[in-house]
Amino acid sequence: MRNEITLDAVDREILFQLGRDGRLTNVELARRVGLTPPPCLRRVKRLEEAGVIAGYRAVVDPEAVGRGLEVLVAVEIYAQDRKSFEEFEATVASYEEVIEFRRMYGRPDYFLRVAVADHAAYEGFLTRKLSCLPAVLRLESHMTMKEISTDR
Repeated sequence: MRNEITLDAVDREILFQLGRDGRLTNVELARRVGLTPPPCLRRVKRLEEAGVIAGYRAVVDPEAVGRGLEVLVAVEIYAQDRKSFEEFEATVASYEEVIEFRRMYGRPDYFLRVAVADHAAYEGFLTRKLSCLPAVLRLESHMTMKEISTDR
């Protein structure tokens, strides 16, 4: 559960710096934001405890792990009842190819980000997994021409 806190300019700078490099040492972070290490660490801990900093992660090169093709998929479903929604969501969320999954207001019902090795792998995912789900009404695939900006 998140605690609401007020962020000042130093908190925002801490978040900016950690967003750029989550592996910064506390000493280096403190230097960059103009604090000494002890109050900087207290601020980071407060931001973590309040849920403002939700975690840290490594940014992995998709090509290096055999997931060089990314496809955005718009999904519309037949289902209108809660059980069908929940079953559809649980199944799709379990697919390792799905790296982002959002339920939308309006149409489409869902957007997926799918990462696979190549076009053949995507075709296999689409035909053997996604399109076979009973709730699926319509799928529309969108392939990226050029990646301009990611993960702000």
